[in-house]
Amino acid sequence: MGHPPARYGGCMARVLVVADEISPVIHDAGVRRMRPDVVLGAGDLPWDYLEFLSSMLDVPVVFVPGNHDPEVDAPLSGFRGWLTGNGLPQEDPRPLGGTNADESIIDVAGLRIAGLGGSIRYNDGPNQYTQEEFTKRARRLLRVAAKRGGGVDVLLTHAPPRGLGDGDDPPHHGFEALHEVIETLKPTWHLHGHIHPYGQPQPDRTLGSTTIRNVVPYRLMEIEPHLQSVEGHG
Repeated sequence: MGHPPARYGGCMARVLVVADEISPVIHDAGVRRMRPDVVLGAGDLPWDYLEFLSSMLDVPVVFVPGNHDPEVDAPLSGFRGWLTGNGLPQEDPRPLGGTNADESIIDVAGLRIAGLGGSIRYNDGPNQYTQEEFTKRARRLLRVAAKRGGGVDVLLTHAPPRGLGDGDDPPHHGFEALHEVIETLKPTWHLHGHIHPYGQPQPDRTLGSTTIRNVVPYRLMEIEPHLQSVEGHG
């Protein structure tokens, strides 16, 4: 697949991005032929689907939760590595082998990934936010990015920016705050899900130097890292 011209030198990372729909093309042992360096999940996929990709490909899996995913709390230290909620052991609320990038910056496969999960609030389900709530989350991410310094290769979200590939119906409105995030972090790619193509082509959008792509149900891409993202992370 095509990609915008790289802004910096470095080795290409082969990236399998998945979201929202289980694809029989990759839910199969034949997925090994794709040989990705990393799997990125943009939300609303069963945990066992991401676990299948993790075990079948034996590469890192980085994800953000979607509005149909369970709430994913930050891990807390516990006896022998158990997660604890209110001081009690509980099951790991994330796919085994997966790293939650929500409101975080993750360095993986030579890439720097910034993540923001969730959709616009339309009922009482988990991982849903008003525009105002999401703006606060976006600004927390920007503070994390400012402390880390360097470039960002990919912004991974569940929902798209408002007016750039989102839907007309209220549950599929995008987030206004993602404009600020993109303009500040200047990722090469913004990869999102949430908007189902239903067989219709979903053209890429651009905002500044960033290409915005709907990845439902999956995309296989090659991304060249920023130099800043790989320095000190060999």
